[in-house]
Amino acid sequence: MDKLIYLDNAATTSLKPEVLQTMMPYLQENYANPSSVYGFAQEAKKALEDSRETIAEILGAKPKEIYFTSGGSEGDNWALQGAAEQLQDKGKHIITTKIEHHAVLHTCEYLEKKGYEVTYLDVDENGLVTPEQVEQAIRPDTILISIMFANNEIGTIEPIGQIGEIAQKHNVLFHTDAVQAFAHIPINVEDLHIDMLSASGHKFHGPKGVGFFYMSEKVRLGALIHGGAQERSRRAGTYNVAGIVGMAAAAKAAAGEMEENIRKQTELRDYTIQRILEEVPHARLNGDRVKRLPNNINICFRFIEGESMLIMLDQKGICGSSGSACTSGSLDPSHVLLAIGLPHEIAHGSLRLTLSDETTKEDLDYVVDSIKGIVERLRSMSPLYADFIKENETPLQV
Repeated sequence: MDKLIYLDNAATTSLKPEVLQTMMPYLQENYANPSSVYGFAQEAKKALEDSRETIAEILGAKPKEIYFTSGGSEGDNWALQGAAEQLQDKGKHIITTKIEHHAVLHTCEYLEKKGYEVTYLDVDENGLVTPEQVEQAIRPDTILISIMFANNEIGTIEPIGQIGEIAQKHNVLFHTDAVQAFAHIPINVEDLHIDMLSASGHKFHGPKGVGFFYMSEKVRLGALIHGGAQERSRRAGTYNVAGIVGMAAAAKAAAGEMEENIRKQTELRDYTIQRILEEVPHARLNGDRVKRLPNNINICFRFIEGESMLIMLDQKGICGSSGSACTSGSLDPSHVLLAIGLPHEIAHGSLRLTLSDETTKEDLDYVVDSIKGIVERLRSMSPLYADFIKENETPLQV
């Protein structure tokens, strides 16, 4: 392929060359298991603890509150299943939203089969839940509130600080899935009253298969994975030292560049959104225009199928998605788009483009020009669009 413009960074990101360099020694010469007691293992152990300190500092947490995992899904499962098991004597009620990642929603469904009750809060047309909704849903038997920091599909950033205050006031644990937000926007767990947080290294130019789970020292969840004594006997399994070192290096680099990346990506995001909405008829932006991740663009195009558009974009060397990569094989429309009130026929025509620090204005101009041609071609083959044009002399903007 002569040209490749990668705009699916919400699915995964490239591994930065400098991050790979930090990992290589722990894949080759310093390959020891950090749980071993001999001297050869101590360098690996030091790298592990240095990585823990790096991530804790970025989050405003203590090193002992950081637990290394395989990624965001494991962290979400640990938060929900761990709280359910630990606090079942207090109650069996959990609060979440209808737009959570399936790592949360499917775990909630699993817990419902075990006798737990889950309140799934509605969101508004931009994907926002209000602190008032959360507070009104709290009951005497509520043990956990789990609300994502920013949505992985439409990019909307939730009022996490206010929700954290409410959870604290009512003595309810608060977990946030921050997989899309960590290392992209500022997060301080103390300031935002977060008790637990999940993140994944491959979302910010780190390696795949490694993540971390923040658990406040005030929270006493049991282990999700049983076996050895790793992670203070709370998460068994041999350490992925190279992956952990790489994740910490990527997080440190992202934190150092965050302010500039937010400025640059927000500017490019808004430029692209404006071009699409102005130049492509019957297009609709999904998610809050302002309270959204700097790199997220999600737009629905009426009268076309998102999958067809993705195939044609791919032929032009453009990588995008029609929603979460975890559900890309599903024929059903996005649960997130349905939750914000879109009908099935419009939700099916969604396109998600997520930028990186390597994305250029020239890239995006090429993408928008390509989208214009692809949408026009697909609509020319759509009987629904033909009928719409016959019935409407003046095109309807959605």
